[in-house]
Order: sequence, then C-alpha cells, then structure tokens
Amino acid sequence: MTESQPGGAAGKLWGGRFSRPTDALVDELNASIGFDRRLFRQDIMGSIAHVRMLARQGIIPSDDAARIEQGLRQIYDEIRRGEHEFRLADEDIHLSVERRLREIIGPAAGRLHTARSRNDQVALDFRLWTREALIRIAAGLTDTIGALLEIAERHPDAIMPGYTHVQRAQPVLLAHHMLAYVEMLFRDLDRLRDAYRRVNLSPLGAGALAGVTYPIDRQFVADLLGFDGVCANSLDAVSDRDFVVDLLSACAQIMLHLSRLAEEIILWSSSEFGFIELDDAFATGSSIMPQKKNPDVAELIRGKTGRVYGHLMGMLTVGKGLPLAYNKDLQEDKEGAFDTVDTVLLILRVLPPMLRTTRFRTDRMLAAAGEGFTLATDVADHLVRQGLPFREAHEIVGRVVAYCVEQGKDLPDLTPEEWGRFSPLLVESPPPLTPADAIAAREMLGGTGARHVADARIAAAAARDEWVRWVDGRAEALAAVSRRLGLEDTDDGPEGGAGDRASR
Repeated sequence: MTESQPGGAAGKLWGGRFSRPTDALVDELNASIGFDRRLFRQDIMGSIAHVRMLARQGIIPSDDAARIEQGLRQIYDEIRRGEHEFRLADEDIHLSVERRLREIIGPAAGRLHTARSRNDQVALDFRLWTREALIRIAAGLTDTIGALLEIAERHPDAIMPGYTHVQRAQPVLLAHHMLAYVEMLFRDLDRLRDAYRRVNLSPLGAGALAGVTYPIDRQFVADLLGFDGVCANSLDAVSDRDFVVDLLSACAQIMLHLSRLAEEIILWSSSEFGFIELDDAFATGSSIMPQKKNPDVAELIRGKTGRVYGHLMGMLTVGKGLPLAYNKDLQEDKEGAFDTVDTVLLILRVLPPMLRTTRFRTDRMLAAAGEGFTLATDVADHLVRQGLPFREAHEIVGRVVAYCVEQGKDLPDLTPEEWGRFSPLLVESPPPLTPADAIAAREMLGGTGARHVADARIAAAAARDEWVRWVDGRAEALAAVSRRLGLEDTDDGPEGGAGDRASR
C-alpha cells in the first residue's frame, strides 16, 4: 500500500475538498502559528493523552499509538531545543506538530486526529495553558502579599497620615495601610481560584461541535490531564471562552490594585511627600538632570494597566456576537491573553523585591500625620463624649479650624484661652492632640489601633500561608500530569511549565 499525501490541491492537511491553493494573503491572515506556537507543550500533552485513550478503547492499533506517542515526545524535545521548523503553511501549532509527526513516523500519524477536531483540541490546549497561568499569577500574588506583610512587621508602630481626596484626613498606622493592599490581593487570589475551578474541565471529545461517533472515554482523558471533570455540552465546549474572560478580568483587577499601590509609591517618593526612598536598583535617572531619581518601575506598573484593560475589552468584544458553535473569531483570544499574563507575571516578579528594599522615612510620616488638622475629628468626638450632639460638635470644630487657618496655627498650638472661645468643654477637658492619641482611640475590629492591626497582620500571615499551600498543591498536581505523560516538567512559564512554586 503506497502512502497517500494529505492536502489535495490546496496543500493542506484539510485540503481534500479544495481544487486550488489558498491565496498567500489568506494564508498570512489565517495563520496563528506566529503566536500559538507557545502552546506546543499543552498541544503535545493533549495529544499524548488522546492517543493513549484511542489505543485503550481499541479505536487505533496499540503499536501505532506507541509510535505516535514516541514521535510526539521527539517533537517536544525538538521544539524545546529550538530545532523545530515552524512554517506559515502549517497555520497553527496543531498542524505544525501533526506535519512533523508524519515526517517522523509516516502515515500512522494520520491516526492521531481520530475522534478529534481542532475545535476541541484548541479549547483543550488553551484551558491547559490558562490553568497554569492562573497558578503562576497566584504564586506571584502570594509573594507580593509576603512583601507587604514584611513592611507591616518591620514598622508596627509607624504612624502616617491617612488620606481622602489626596488630602490629609486622619492618622493611621503604616502597617494598617499595607494591610489594606493585602486585603485587595486576597480578593484577587479568590478570583483566581474561582477561575481555576471553572477552567479545569476537559472539552476534548466534543469534536467539531456535536461530539464524535467513536466509543471514546472522555473521563479517562480528563483524569490523565488532571481535570476535575468534562464539559457537559459539546457545543459549549468548543465555543466557550468564558475562562479567558475570567483570566483577563482577574488580571485587570490585579492591575487595578497594583496600579493604586504604584501611584502611592510615586507620590510617596516625591520631594513633596518624602515618605520613602526607592533602592537604586529599582529607580532610574535622567539623561539631562543629574539629580533625578525616577520611580520608573512604579510608573510602568501604572502605565501597563491600560494594556491589560484593553485586552479584556478586546476579548469581550470578540465573544459578544458569536453564534454557536466555533467561529474563526476565537483565534483572536490568545494574543491578548498571552500579553496580559506576560505583563502581570513580570510585574509580580519585580514588585516584591522593590517593596522589600524600599526605605520608609517614618519620621517624615509621623510629622505629616500631625499636621493639617488631622485630629479635628478626634476633637469633635471628644465633644460628643462630653454630651454634645455630633453635628453641633462638628460645627464647633469647623470654626476652630477656620480660626487656626486665619491665625496660621495648628490645633496643638492653641492656648486654653483660645479653646475656650469655642467651647468651655474644650478647656475643662482638653482634647486629644497627637497622632498617637488618634491611633489609640481606634482599637476596634478593622480599625487602625495598634493591637488590632497586629492581630490583623498575624491573621493575614496565616491566610497567606494557606494560599501558599493551595498554590503549591495545584502546581504539584500539574507537574504530576507532566510526569504521567512522560514529559519533563519545566518552570519556563505558561509556554510550558506547570508554574512557579509560591515563595515562602
């Protein structure tokens, strides 16, 4: 029996139906091999699991299955060594791998695609990649949380001004301020875990859209690949990209929070604030102004937030009007996701060491915390405790502040006689006038009192440890999948690795 070369006149693996080749510009537009090549590891993982199932079910001969699996491992090694030729004519990573497999083992390679479509194949590959990306991002978040907790632990009693409208409002502890960001990042971890739960289902077996006619075992493949189950509906399985939206949305929220932190780093490092000094390793200079030390890292974190938001909006737009089931529009789901994950992972690698090496000028913070009438609310509360209604107390203290502005004074500068002009209660019982007084008065659950902040820090550290265990557990589960499939586990990112372990 002579070997039949697939492709027909079109020269494609799908070309039997066509009588002439596609236009070169169509090939250029249609091809995704330029970017989806980074799914090579996931594609080969899925193919190995699929071919094992085909042999187990008696759908293809076991000797052909063994040759296919051996060939797939050879292709995996070739790609990792940079020896694989990616061709525009291959269109995508799936056909690139299959073309090379045919070159290695001959016509038996044609059995690999039995009971499978590129529609469920690409959905599988992208789910495998996405779950790895989610774990890597979660690991980066736990490291960032760890850096914030270290700042809180190093400065348990440091007082700074709290702000509303970027104006000094009330004194707070620096540790309390850092723990606010910890809470934001814990919510981000929750979103990543929810996204992981939804993505961790296998679409393989859905075929092009309606299922397949072979006696396949979808659960066997799902178990082999470490999925929690299978997608319940074949139409939805091949056309669903909610998991991409989940990933991009979670990343957008992460960038929202990191951008807020970056903005404060920028402000605090300015001469106008002078609250922090960035380590030289995480700042840059000016080509013309020798004195400059610029917070470029923080500015880039703030700036890159926009591109992450843009990718989320792009994906939502791609999916908004697609009829069931698969449409070529869905090829546009990957580049934005790849760039988003690359961006977020880079930021989560650079931010923790920047935080850990930042010097906090707590003397400047304390001085600022006592300026600008930050104790005005405490004075009003003091009057309330003397029996005045809060609105009356608010009015009195407002007049005190106006008087101070007119006289060029702050609250601690006032004499008893001056206090007495506004209320005898302020003479009979002097109000609290130091930032430490304000902190001590707020010993409440969730407040900035030192004891409660210390308790909150300890609780947050314990919660972080739980998250580290979850991340490590998921990363190990993904590494076990690689071992079951006979592929070397790597830490080279969502392109191949099962994800970095969380930093402890």
